[in-house]
This record gives sequence, C-alpha cells and structure tokens, in this order.
Amino acid sequence: MTGDHTRPTRRGTPIRFPFAFTRAYRVAGLPFGVTARRAWAEIGDDVLRVRFGPWQLRTELANIDTAQRTGGFSFLKTAGPAHLSLADRGVTFATNGDAAVCLSFHETVRGIDPTGFITHPNATLTVADVEGFLDRLNLG
Repeated sequence: MTGDHTRPTRRGTPIRFPFAFTRAYRVAGLPFGVTARRAWAEIGDDVLRVRFGPWQLRTELANIDTAQRTGGFSFLKTAGPAHLSLADRGVTFATNGDAAVCLSFHETVRGIDPTGFITHPNATLTVADVEGFLDRLNLG
C-alpha cells in the first residue's frame, strides 16, 4: 500500500485514509466544516467508517457490493458539502475532481441525512490513496 494513511499496529486496528484536497475544494469545504482533520475513511476488520465534516457514513464491509476507481468530477457539482445525486440517491464526499472510489452497497446506508429518511445505494469518496483503499477492501 502507498500513500499517507495510518498503518495498523496489530490485527483489528483500523486503517485511516485521509481525503486528497485540492486548494479550490479546500476553500469550498471550509464553510461546511470539511477540513483535512474531519475528512477521512477508515477500514477496520468488519466495518467502513467515513467522516466528511459533519456528515458520517458507517457500514459493514460485507455490505459493500463493488468498489471501483472513478473521477473527472465537475467542481460546481461536487465542491463544498456532501452532495446527493437526485438521479440515484448516491452520496458524494469530494475534496478534488480527479480521483475517487465509488462504492455500491447491497443495502442502502445513511450518509447525508442522519435521520435515515434518505439512504444511499452508493457513495463516492476522494481518498488520497485510491489504490491502497481498494487493495485494503479486497473485494475480489
């Protein structure tokens, strides 16, 4: 694995993957509390936890159906707060427009709405180490 993430010190210790910020996305996220300290994805033995400013997502790893590399996002459609896709109810946590991981779930998950009224069949995360994140998930 490569990149700037915390490596486990023993079995069961989660690995935290920070998000990769571009300058423009960093500025756009500040008013919403999206900062480098509050934007990360963490993979444990059985669970994925994501923090994106005030938004959080949590799901069992067994709930992840697919994970793939994606990118090429429009700044206006993804910068700032968490974004909800009106087309498919997916949630996007973006800190750059270039590279991300798109996860699809067997069962929908909470993310943008803490009450659970709106749930998501997929999530996009702009982690700094996309390949390391995908390797750690090891869905193959």
